[in-house]
Amino acid sequence: MKITSITYVVITTIILFGATIMAVLGASFGWVFLLTVISQILLVFTVLKVLKDNYTMDKTFEHFYEDCSIKPVKVKAINEKFR
Repeated sequence: MKITSITYVVITTIILFGATIMAVLGASFGWVFLLTVISQILLVFTVLKVLKDNYTMDKTFEHFYEDCSIKPVKVKAINEKFR
C-alpha cells in the first residue's frame, strides 16, 4: 500500500492539533512533549515526501497553478495617469 503525500499532511496536522488541544486542556507535559517531538519528525518526512512526489503539470503563473483550466484575463486601465 502506497501512502500519498496528502495522507502525510493530514496525519501531521491531526497530531499537531491533538498536541495543541492536549496542552490547552492541561494534559501531562510528557504526553504533550512526546506528541510534539513525533509531529516534528513526521513534519520532516512530510516535507520530503511532498518535495519528492512525482507530480507534474503544464500550468504556469498565468493559469494560477490550478488543475482546472481557466483563461488568463488581461486588465487594461482606462485614463490611468502615471506620475
